Amino acid sequence: MVDLKARPFYLSDEQIRWVEDNIASMTEEEKVKQLFVHLTGAGDDEEAVRDEATDMKMGAIRFNPRSKEEMWNMNRLFQKYSKIPVLSAVNVEAGGNGASSDGTNVGQEIKVAATGDPKYAYELGRICGIETRATGSNWAFAPIVDLILNWHNPGISTRAFGRDPDMVLRLSKEYFRGISESGILCAMKHFPGDGMDERDPHVATAVNSLSCEEWDATYGKVYRGMIEAGVQSLMPGHIMLPAYQKKFNPDMPEDGYLPATICKELLTDLLRGQLGFNGLIVSDASHMVGLTGRAKRRDLVPQAIMAGCDMFLFYNDYDEDIAFMTEALHDGRLTEERLHDALCRILAMKVLAGLMNFTMDKFPPKEGLSVIGCEEHRKIAEEVSNKAITLVKHVGEEIFPITDKKRVLIVPVGPKPSPIMAMAGMGADGSKLYKDLTEELEKYGHTVTVFEDPMEKIMKMMAGMTNEERTAASKNLKKKGAYGMKNSVEALTSQYDLVICVANVSATMRTTQRLEWSISKGGWDNPWYVNEIPTIFASFNCPFHLADVPQVKNYINCYDAQRSSVRAFVEKCEGVSPFTGVSTVDAFCGMMDTRF
Repeated sequence: MVDLKARPFYLSDEQIRWVEDNIASMTEEEKVKQLFVHLTGAGDDEEAVRDEATDMKMGAIRFNPRSKEEMWNMNRLFQKYSKIPVLSAVNVEAGGNGASSDGTNVGQEIKVAATGDPKYAYELGRICGIETRATGSNWAFAPIVDLILNWHNPGISTRAFGRDPDMVLRLSKEYFRGISESGILCAMKHFPGDGMDERDPHVATAVNSLSCEEWDATYGKVYRGMIEAGVQSLMPGHIMLPAYQKKFNPDMPEDGYLPATICKELLTDLLRGQLGFNGLIVSDASHMVGLTGRAKRRDLVPQAIMAGCDMFLFYNDYDEDIAFMTEALHDGRLTEERLHDALCRILAMKVLAGLMNFTMDKFPPKEGLSVIGCEEHRKIAEEVSNKAITLVKHVGEEIFPITDKKRVLIVPVGPKPSPIMAMAGMGADGSKLYKDLTEELEKYGHTVTVFEDPMEKIMKMMAGMTNEERTAASKNLKKKGAYGMKNSVEALTSQYDLVICVANVSATMRTTQRLEWSISKGGWDNPWYVNEIPTIFASFNCPFHLADVPQVKNYINCYDAQRSSVRAFVEKCEGVSPFTGVSTVDAFCGMMDTRF
């Protein structure tokens, strides 16, 4: 049974009575529905929110960020129409921009860690807390306490502090300290630990392959430390940990390994038992293939709760998932005792969120939205950008400052996002980045050209040709062959003094973050010309591109493509400010030739 007087709840007798009285007053339907976190699509239309809140009776909601006014109004309406006030969760991993679309983007965790100063992890948490609280949300799906141990991993390459468990624990505690000042609850993620595998649980189940002893010294050390620090909730990932599952269930069959989301050995035996975690466990998104590919949904919906989760994140189909959970309660797969424990933790979290005996006069006033994206927060984000830019590799002839290299060619590198990803805002085609970089370079008197792939230029030209002209152009292309578009070395060196290769590859929800080339044996995007002309390779996202361009002599990690990062990058190249960033991952990807 859950101990509501113990860490992290520390509830009083009066608060425990409120929890128990609410559970006793619920119908079976209400109890089942409290287990779910709803990704709302109602917007801030009052009638739509009223219908969702009164019909669905969900225990929590989770928003994709909209404007601060919309977020505030959605939260206000859900609290107004919910019989029991809801937990309202947001993904504030990188700043208040996770709580509202106009919030402050401080930077992903790896960028914050690259400053080398733990105070910025605290500031990240503090800003997240202030801006989250202003919108009326009360629960952060953060911090990410994963370790970036495998440079191939596409899902965590920028979304964690680094690879050293002591450093990750220190910065995670600082984030937690900062966000707690605003009373925001945290769900650290993704237990038992992402960053070991080469797969993203959005698209496939991942495996943490460490032995029990290795896990204890790394991921386990971080989780134990955060539990001791009092973190209130935890999100397991769709990640297996074979060593520990086998330890607690030595007779399990060869094909019996399960992602933590539905694995009793990992959630109940390891997390609750060995690590002593008494807080709330909320599953990761239940429509990720890392989960849905492992069992029938009819089974995995209740199995997550029986394994140890207290809340189930997102419906696939509302009516169907509620029916699956109710069916399991009726046939005994989901026990009354397990349901009661889950409800105790859900309601205890609501007590911690200030929702006990909640009335609308306690909801944050709309005037408080002015803090979101405020100048103070923007200045801290700019400090992070300035301190984080990391000169990973600098060998051969001196290139900095670049003040005398006036004719600059910017070369876009890497694949464009899929149309669906771009529409969802989960990828960028780079056009804004190239525009921002051009403007910043022009401030210092550079003449800038953004390279356009010759094949793309030809296709655009051919689109406006007559059939006869198009046929003639096609014949000419065939004569030149695949490598006829490369041009000569002299054509490059006579026109430009410097090439800046720019990569902005977003890896989350993809299977790889590797670079892809338009021509296999070296077009202009693959910098074969590093010995012909001064060349800088700048990554504005993934920190591991040296694996694909080991020949470059000047490699810089900027971690994101915010305008403040672009500005800081140019200032450092110009010698206006020094490179101070520190790499908290192996940016050389464990390879020999990436270093010289």
